[in-house]
Amino acid sequence: MPRVLLVEDDPSVREGIEIGLCQRGHEVHAAVTGEAGLEALDAFRPDILLLDLMLPAMSGVQVCFRVRETSQLPIIMLTARGDDVDIVVGLEAGADDYIVKPARTKVIEARIRAVLRRAETPIDARPTVEHHGELDIDRAGHAVLRSGDPVALAPSELKLLLHLSAVPEQVFSRQRLLKEVWDHSFHSDIRLVDACVRRLRAKIEDPSRDPRYIQTLRGHGYRFGPL
Repeated sequence: MPRVLLVEDDPSVREGIEIGLCQRGHEVHAAVTGEAGLEALDAFRPDILLLDLMLPAMSGVQVCFRVRETSQLPIIMLTARGDDVDIVVGLEAGADDYIVKPARTKVIEARIRAVLRRAETPIDARPTVEHHGELDIDRAGHAVLRSGDPVALAPSELKLLLHLSAVPEQVFSRQRLLKEVWDHSFHSDIRLVDACVRRLRAKIEDPSRDPRYIQTLRGHGYRFGPL
């Protein structure tokens, strides 16, 4: 079962999530502060991080930025509010998904499994490396190079790129991407898609040019290419 690092300062929420996940077979390490969570990363070596957005001192967003400096560990943000700004900031910081509290254990576990599937499951089994301009995509090896240099992608960023590039020039609506990449319903939050596209573009696109790889078709969605 996945090892879960939980960073949550509210004792009732923290204990509820920890007990619920442990009862389902997960090994959970709980931390109260962002600093303690960062210290636990190397010692506990989690498979996924559940990170409260509103932490004292070091916020969840700051923790997320710190993690993303050195790791592509899957991250799910926990927020007690449906505040648009907070959610967008968390996603832009590198979170793969978010959950609004309170949430039942089975919902949290379902999100954990969905995020980990994105991190582990290749889009297909093609063994060759695909060359798209300056971008090389190794599907089997889950590796991406830009001009020969490795590109570190979070799980959601990698799966989105693999999904779009598997069928160049095909347009995918945001709702379809939510279903096929995030395993969410068609009625889920399309900001997950838009924030992930922005993070992905920042890593693979030339900022001085219009997007070359991940293109927007207004009113329709996104496509890969044409190059």
